[in-house]
Amino acid sequence: MSSGHKTMSAFLTVIGSLIVVILGLCVGWPSWVWPLALCVLAAVAGLPLLSARRRRPLIPPEYTLEPDLPIPPVERWEKIVREVALPSRAADYDFLFTAVVRWVPSDAPHGAPEVSYAGLALDAVLQRAAEITAAQLPHRAGLVQHQLSGELATMLPDPTGRVRAMADHVEVVLSEEDQERLDKLATVRKNETVWEHERKYEQSKRSYLGKDVLSSTGSAVVWWLAKNNDQVDRAVADIGLLAQLTAVANDEPVPERLHPYLGDTARLDDGRSLRETPRQPEEPEGPVDPAETLAHHLTGLMRSAGVAEDDPRKLLFARRVAEAAKATGIEGTDVLTRIVDAWEFPHTDPSDQADPTDPSSLFEPFEPGNAADEAPGEGHAP
Repeated sequence: MSSGHKTMSAFLTVIGSLIVVILGLCVGWPSWVWPLALCVLAAVAGLPLLSARRRRPLIPPEYTLEPDLPIPPVERWEKIVREVALPSRAADYDFLFTAVVRWVPSDAPHGAPEVSYAGLALDAVLQRAAEITAAQLPHRAGLVQHQLSGELATMLPDPTGRVRAMADHVEVVLSEEDQERLDKLATVRKNETVWEHERKYEQSKRSYLGKDVLSSTGSAVVWWLAKNNDQVDRAVADIGLLAQLTAVANDEPVPERLHPYLGDTARLDDGRSLRETPRQPEEPEGPVDPAETLAHHLTGLMRSAGVAEDDPRKLLFARRVAEAAKATGIEGTDVLTRIVDAWEFPHTDPSDQADPTDPSSLFEPFEPGNAADEAPGEGHAP
């Protein structure tokens, strides 16, 4: 009988006693009834106790002669392997394998030799893992870890059949040195790919511009019109510039038929435009007279400064140049002074003009295109 049953029986006995007392007082029982009522109440309260003691136990006494044996502890067949090198698809880059290997021995045939179940289980698990890692790239360590977790989660027998093994808590990483090398190689490959694409883009653009757009002036003008939404007036204005670009791109001079479109876009050192450039004379043979060279440069200087042949400021300009040269102490200023004197006081005697040492014979007219064609001795006096 449990403690709960005992408590309930005592509680019911007290309540029954109180009911009997209240009932006897209310009815006015005679004195001999009170002992009888108490005996009946005690008998009713004791019946449950007697019945509980007489109840047959659940386990017959004949089966309880031996005490209960303790449950033997469960043998745990597992071992932790740490950072075991497994091959990858790249040479010299190994995965580091860490896991908890668990196994269960199988029934050994009669007469079989004793074996190390731990060794067989570890070898079986590592073989299964190596077959997977050998086909994977080293920079896929995270993916390989999840593949091994799924593949090694099944307990399979080893090749000898003496043990069944599996692996849990699998971790696959690379060494810090290998990971650093792979990161550098990946960066170099990415930069090389970007550079290769940029180089191909540049080559394609150069080929397009050189062989298509700038193959001729006409192609350049059509390309310009396509880029500028049919702005014909601007295209005509830029023909000279496009012609020069085409000529430079093909290492050729600008065709003469396009010289009228050049305008002032191309000029020589002396200020003349390309379309006004006369044919260059052949260089004279023999030594060059310094006075002739100096007179030619002075003439070009005045032409560049905008001093015309009939300009009254011509002699003043030449005289100031001669005086400035003399004041600086430059050698050869006497020749420059004689040239200016010859311009200011020209000789009229033909025999003097034929003298090659006479500075007056070095004068060149200012008309464009005639200075290079006339002989040095055929100059005109101002």
